[in-house]
Amino acid sequence: MGEVRRPASNQRAPLEDWMTIVQFDGKGGVRALPDEEEAGFKTPTTGFALVSGSAKAPEFRAWLKKEVGEFYADLICVPSTRSRCTVFDDQALVVLRVARPGAEPDDIGRQLLSLWLEKGRVIVAAELNIVDFLGIAQWQRTRHAPITPADLVARLALRAADRIEPLTERLSDKLDEVEEELVMERLTDTRSKLAALRRTIINMRRLIWPQRDVLTTLEIEDLSFFTDRDRIRLREAALRTARLGDEMQTLSERAGLVHEQLLDTRAEEMNRNMLVLAAATVVFMPLTVISGLLGMNVEGIPFHDSPWAFWLVTGGLAALGVAIYLFMHKRKWM
Repeated sequence: MGEVRRPASNQRAPLEDWMTIVQFDGKGGVRALPDEEEAGFKTPTTGFALVSGSAKAPEFRAWLKKEVGEFYADLICVPSTRSRCTVFDDQALVVLRVARPGAEPDDIGRQLLSLWLEKGRVIVAAELNIVDFLGIAQWQRTRHAPITPADLVARLALRAADRIEPLTERLSDKLDEVEEELVMERLTDTRSKLAALRRTIINMRRLIWPQRDVLTTLEIEDLSFFTDRDRIRLREAALRTARLGDEMQTLSERAGLVHEQLLDTRAEEMNRNMLVLAAATVVFMPLTVISGLLGMNVEGIPFHDSPWAFWLVTGGLAALGVAIYLFMHKRKWM
């Protein structure tokens, strides 16, 4: 937890291009340090500091290796496919994944947040602008900023949940549309739409449930700088994330029921078609047998020399067909 060193201008980019430092006074106040104060900034004795940079910036990676060591710097900067929480002595590494702004449910474009928590300081390696994501400008006006590192993590998790919640509502609306199409029996693209929805719901669940586990794990860890209030805040964020997970589970179950209903509808349609074919077979099978017998090219066919025999047989077959149809219709077989 040493001093932030500014690299020489002829060797590296200016500090503000690859690192942002925000100071929290522990009483709800916050301020982003101007460039002239960043170079000599040290970890405050009261409150805490937020140091944010891009994991892709070589200058930030080099600074991390000096501050926390090469091993921990690599853990912070290496991309992760899942959220996780790992504790090292009195420090913690928390990885969160956030949906990108303006994302659609089927393309959430997850962004990575790696947080290194220690007493008096939070280091964030992020793929997004952490100052805008947190809304620090609003905190400066309202003086309602986080007062501890754990409080900051809880706020980050809640902001991540805020991005996921409208996506959940859109998924619910799309599922409602699929159900309506199913009721109206417009089945042209229903199956493909439902399959895409189920894939999206699975991806969303993979984003939400690990996030809940991260917050729950961090809440129960025995870190010396965590207070009872911190654990309550983390529990609230975990419960909010769990509620989103429950909504995803509900949508998944609804999608499963809609899929079963779609299968039943297709089965009923197939049964109706098979019933029509069976009825046609019952009606035309006797006619086919009779016409086949009369069509044999052998001696003994009745009326084979009579010019009116064709119309007699045709009329008889038509009458027989109508009689069979009326009989089946009366018995409600068709």
